[in-house]
Amino acid sequence: MTKKALILGITGQDGSYLAELLLKKEYKVLGVMRRLSLFNTERIDHLYKKYPLKRFDTAYGDLIDVNSLRKNIEDFMPDEVYNLAAQSHVRISFDLPESTFQYNANSTLYLLEAIKRVKPKCKFYQACSSEMFGISPPLQNEKTEFLPQSIYGVSKVTSFYITNYYRRAFNLFACTGILFNHESPRRGTNFVTRKITLGLAKIITGEIKHLELGNLSALRDWGFAGDYVEAIWRIMQQKKPDNFVIATGEHYSVEDFVKLCFELVELDWKKFVKTDVKRFKRPAEVPDLQGDSSKARKILKWKPKVKFKELCEMMVKNDLQKHNLTLNQAREKAKKL
Repeated sequence: MTKKALILGITGQDGSYLAELLLKKEYKVLGVMRRLSLFNTERIDHLYKKYPLKRFDTAYGDLIDVNSLRKNIEDFMPDEVYNLAAQSHVRISFDLPESTFQYNANSTLYLLEAIKRVKPKCKFYQACSSEMFGISPPLQNEKTEFLPQSIYGVSKVTSFYITNYYRRAFNLFACTGILFNHESPRRGTNFVTRKITLGLAKIITGEIKHLELGNLSALRDWGFAGDYVEAIWRIMQQKKPDNFVIATGEHYSVEDFVKLCFELVELDWKKFVKTDVKRFKRPAEVPDLQGDSSKARKILKWKPKVKFKELCEMMVKNDLQKHNLTLNQAREKAKKL
């Protein structure tokens, strides 16, 4: 029988990559998206064109509207539910703590309660985050203490414990993936990696003269979102639900990311990047995240394919292409700067 998957957060980076993967595996996919004044479907528009409605469709829903979540589950009766939706920007969570917690934590409770009542045999995946580890020193794995440094991190810790509780108390197939930083050309423009690659393209074309960034010393474990959704799917195919850290182990600073991107177009980044640590300062910082994904590699037989340098090049080329430039053309323009 054809499996049916419900994806919350379908219009996001991870949701679009996961939908592609599941559709290639012959799933029927229903994506849930929040109603906005403007359409925000550019990451999935190609799926509407490629697949008929009986294979891929979307519906409206809201993470804090219990009735809409339950209705989507009742109408579609999925075999798998993937909760990838969230207020996912760490910096914004300092400005919007109440709504961040409500969307990220309460939604997990609402979804699991709906599954328990409507279709208890349905599998459930909750997206968690390396931000849960906060100031716990690396390497971080499934046994590392959670010491979050933001309401975003706190909200994800809460969703983690809610998921584990429903697994133990009600015998639901409820699992989590603790994903470290995963980027792609589909990353939102308010995230630092995309801000860097898009800013670089604008510098090349003369739209801006310099790029303003905050703390460049923060160390992160970087991976490609397309690789990570493969791990998410594998987590859901296990016989027993569990929690898995998903990470590459590749450890670089924000400065390393900037330097490598600018090197691709043969520019000295120091001439074009300004730092304003005071302006971009967070009330509490996470200095160093590096994941130990040995459990996922052993049990899921998963390993990342895209390396850090390949990821940087992929994202730079994408934003140059959006400005009608190839890498070689960008290098020629860069000589005049």
